[in-house]
Amino acid sequence: MSSGPGPRDTKVYACPVRDVLDRVGDAWTVLVVLVLVQAGKLRFNQLRREIPAISQRMLTVTLRSLERDGLVSRVVIPSTPPQVEYALTEMGRSLAGAINVLAGWAEANQPQVQAARRAYDSRKDDSQSDAA
Repeated sequence: MSSGPGPRDTKVYACPVRDVLDRVGDAWTVLVVLVLVQAGKLRFNQLRREIPAISQRMLTVTLRSLERDGLVSRVVIPSTPPQVEYALTEMGRSLAGAINVLAGWAEANQPQVQAARRAYDSRKDDSQSDAA
């Protein structure tokens, strides 16, 4: 029996895609990586200002998870009060390349996706009114 809590996420996946997508598949991770790839290094509050919709708690959780997975480095700067800087690691920068491709695709295709949604929703509304 252990005397304290262990790692929260001890899942072991046979599929590397599922394993990694569990981390990078959420919106906050993607946004943090995109901001850090553009900015280089940022302190916590600077990062939070860059992503105004994120709560302090969620940013903390996201950064800890990214650090745990080796995607973000955390450097404590001795000062009063102490400051902490976050930056992407080499592996995090390589992930940023893949995320940038996805972000570019999203920007280029968002109008078509929205049009497809509207078309689908109008068909769905028509079929529901016929069934009623």
